[in-house]
Amino acid sequence: MRSSRADLPPQRPIRIAWAVLWLLPATAAAQSAAGAPPASSPADAEATAVAPDSPRAAFARFWELTAGGRFDEAARHLRLPPGRTDGPALARKLRGVLEHAQVVETELLSPLPGGQPDDRLPPGVDVVAEVLRDDGRRDRVRMARYDGPDGPAWAFTPGTVRSIDDWYDELPDRWLRERLPESLLRPGPKGLLYWQWIALPLLLLLALAAGRLLGWLTANLLGRLARRTRAIWDDTLVAQSRGPLTWGWAIALVYLAVPWLMLPRAGEAFVRQMLGAGLLLLFFWTLGRIAGVIGGVVVRSPWAADRPGAATAVPLVVRSVKVAVWLLAAVAVLSAFGFPVASLLAGLGIGGLIVALAMQKTMENFFGSVAIGIDQPFRPGDFVRIDDVVGTVESVGLRSTRVRTLDRTLVTFPNGRLADTRTESFGARDRIRLSCTLGLVFGTTAEQMRRVLEGVEAVLRGHPKIWPDSVVVRFAAIGASSLDVQVMAWFLTTDWNEFQAIRQEMLLGFLEVVERAGTSFAFPTQTIHLAQEKGGSAHVASLGPGPGSQPAAGPRRP
Repeated sequence: MRSSRADLPPQRPIRIAWAVLWLLPATAAAQSAAGAPPASSPADAEATAVAPDSPRAAFARFWELTAGGRFDEAARHLRLPPGRTDGPALARKLRGVLEHAQVVETELLSPLPGGQPDDRLPPGVDVVAEVLRDDGRRDRVRMARYDGPDGPAWAFTPGTVRSIDDWYDELPDRWLRERLPESLLRPGPKGLLYWQWIALPLLLLLALAAGRLLGWLTANLLGRLARRTRAIWDDTLVAQSRGPLTWGWAIALVYLAVPWLMLPRAGEAFVRQMLGAGLLLLFFWTLGRIAGVIGGVVVRSPWAADRPGAATAVPLVVRSVKVAVWLLAAVAVLSAFGFPVASLLAGLGIGGLIVALAMQKTMENFFGSVAIGIDQPFRPGDFVRIDDVVGTVESVGLRSTRVRTLDRTLVTFPNGRLADTRTESFGARDRIRLSCTLGLVFGTTAEQMRRVLEGVEAVLRGHPKIWPDSVVVRFAAIGASSLDVQVMAWFLTTDWNEFQAIRQEMLLGFLEVVERAGTSFAFPTQTIHLAQEKGGSAHVASLGPGPGSQPAAGPRRP
């Protein structure tokens, strides 16, 4: 019978989607905080001090003002050509141009009042960005040092200001910029505009809805191919892959739709970084699903059917593999976002060593249970002898094994110790041995002994469950008080209660054989001879074994 569909509940993808939507701004804020430069010492601050009349300070101030929508103040950093009075509008347009341009990092701009001295440009002129035109040309965005009423200051050159309109007309999102309210055009975390932060979750929801449809179609196609095989594991794998297929299609659709959002360079890099992290999570999620499928195949295999402990050990191993997979996923995602994972791994290594030392016995017992589950020296219900304890195995847990003794007491063995202990399992027998010695009286004749030997062997071979390959009935020894007949045979049963009934039937048969042969069983006796000297008291003259079943003649009197 084919395996039934095992997939996420209908609400699970929606919950995951809401979690992702909630984590987008949180991740951006956390990454921004993680990427913030550390506080420097006073000596470093003095060495890297930024002059207030430097190009770095001027560009940072312009960027800060335009981010806050204060374009009137930002216009002061524009050197307007003659006849232009629309400084605030130009500042707003320049902000949009710079969001899509290849901007020089602020830290690379000169902190000196005179600008960069070795940039092969005229003194007092620096390049802060490059704009890629539609025809492939690259225009430079320049700032220059000018003398103003408040002293020297850096501002965008008149040539740059004259080119703003042309650059702005080539922006891919110009149509939206002219129609959206100003509040939605302000930059948010990671350089994304607020309207783009609103559009991203909506795009993800639409991609997830389309991904569910495409994932369903893909899973049905793969399911048809899997149903052509006799194996069941491929059907289970297809059923378990519906969730990863849904999210895989969703991520692919978002990746294809990113250019339509017309993201700034910094924002596009962040979104693609998020998509890369999503692919990593998807990869490790698929690995976890594959581990679960492999575990299910092993549990249903004939190997596990012969080892009941595998039903406990295999799911535990699968769960441990999944935990390890998700830990690797967390490390990979943090590394993709630029977090320093080396120190994290070092901390985890030290913490893991401490935990391992603290849980040494616990882990020893756990791995002992895994070894017992795989090797199967015994099973629950087996009659065993462990050290000097004899009883029935009641349960094999993760920490210990419990044995019920014949006195109905419960003995607990730690699995770590049990894995190294000599264990004798009676439940693994394919047949049970009957072994006894029949002691006949010394008065038994040779003919009677032959009839006893033949009769006992006939009783054994006449039982339907005798193992006929080896039946031993031999006159073995002349003992101190009996003639010993060795009897040894095997019966094809593994049930101890059944064997006890068989043994009783065989012993009764032996009694009948001995009675028909005209002899009897011996019992240990001693003959004591007393002698009395003249004029003295009696004393022991000799002490030795008696004639077996015949009574002693009693003391001899002079």
